[in-house]
Amino acid sequence: QRQRFVDGCKEVSGIEAKKANELFDLIDKFAGYGFNKSHAAAYALLAYQTAWMKAHYPEEFFAASMCFDMHQSEKLAVFVDDARRSPLRPGGVTIAPPCINASVAEFGVEQTDDGYAVRYALAGIRNVGGKAMDAICAEREASGPFESLSDLFGRLPKGSMNSRQLEALACAGALDSLEPNRAKVFANADLLLAVADAAERERSSGQAALFGGEENRQGESLRLKEVEPWPRAEMMAHERDNFGFYFSDHPVQAWRQVASANGARSYASLMTGGAPAGGRAPAVMAAMIEKVNKGTTKRGKPFVRADFSDASGQFSAACFEESLVENFLRWAEDQTCLLLQVELDSPSPDEPPRITVRGGVPLEQVSSSARMTLSLEVTEETGLAALQMELGEGAAAGGGTGEVIATLRTGLAIEPTLRLGNGFRLDGELAERLASVPGLANVHLTTRRGGSHLRLVA
Repeated sequence: QRQRFVDGCKEVSGIEAKKANELFDLIDKFAGYGFNKSHAAAYALLAYQTAWMKAHYPEEFFAASMCFDMHQSEKLAVFVDDARRSPLRPGGVTIAPPCINASVAEFGVEQTDDGYAVRYALAGIRNVGGKAMDAICAEREASGPFESLSDLFGRLPKGSMNSRQLEALACAGALDSLEPNRAKVFANADLLLAVADAAERERSSGQAALFGGEENRQGESLRLKEVEPWPRAEMMAHERDNFGFYFSDHPVQAWRQVASANGARSYASLMTGGAPAGGRAPAVMAAMIEKVNKGTTKRGKPFVRADFSDASGQFSAACFEESLVENFLRWAEDQTCLLLQVELDSPSPDEPPRITVRGGVPLEQVSSSARMTLSLEVTEETGLAALQMELGEGAAAGGGTGEVIATLRTGLAIEPTLRLGNGFRLDGELAERLASVPGLANVHLTTRRGGSHLRLVA
């Protein structure tokens, strides 16, 4: 190569051999490190630009990132959780749900009363398709928002929706602005699609233009079969099937007060913190078990490998505790929410920690057996009346071991603190209800230390 370079310099540019050899030596030296440095500089610039965008325009950053991974629900779940936990906005970056009248096919950013939000993409819902959603959005932009289910299915572009797409949109909540009862839309899918087919036939034959069908349809209401709304758990399960993750809420979140009181951390936070490289670290997690496979070790002992999830993501973990194998098989059938004692094992800093389950117990059992304390402040008399109703006649009344402590905010130098008893049934749902009552503030549910400790190995 050197000789070819020297000959070429002489022939093309008239450079003498001595000078050409000096040039070749410089190029040869640069080749040893220049390629790596040039790439490092390019990636550093890209990282800086991306970090700047995330810091100053977090909604646009998350929308663009989610568009890139539109059809990978595992990555979308991570982005949604990361956005909602982002410190860049008070309470995190808002991810608005998909909406037939507000969303477009891709993820976008829209202005709200409180600032900006990422609007979930219609095509980000499983089984709907980008081209079909583009066609529906184009109709909306051309003729205005859809005013009702009748209006929507009377205006659907030809071939833009089938039963599978309609059911996916309904289950994901994309039609909530037209009919908040998702079960009702789901149950009437065939009728709604028949309306769309009839409207398309009218348009094709010219009858709609002749008899003013479009105007008449906007004012008419469909006679849909009445159906009871789905229970919250069923609604969340349908969301999971159509988003690929729990979007609006996760079953574990119903126990977050109890989980937090027992020191539970989310999967995402544990993966961020990790375990010491080459070492092990104990932790507590609250998660729902979804699937389990039973196996046998080389020594012939049973173990399980299970799939879990919480609001921050999904993960797999093994459990070699023989006393828990049958329990995990049973819990998986009911998709039980569990409090898990785990061990994180990080072989190297470049790998995420492995999770091994050392113990577990249903969160419902934790709530009923753990000694909990509910502390709160009473700021108005109305709050005191609501508290009396919950503790005296509600689900918390009697039969438990929980203690309730109330501080009366009187404005005096010394404000009275009342111990209302220690025989209440306390859980996260009660704490959430009380936190929303006017006249009550700073509601906290904690575990009382001391006494018998909860055994996580059943």
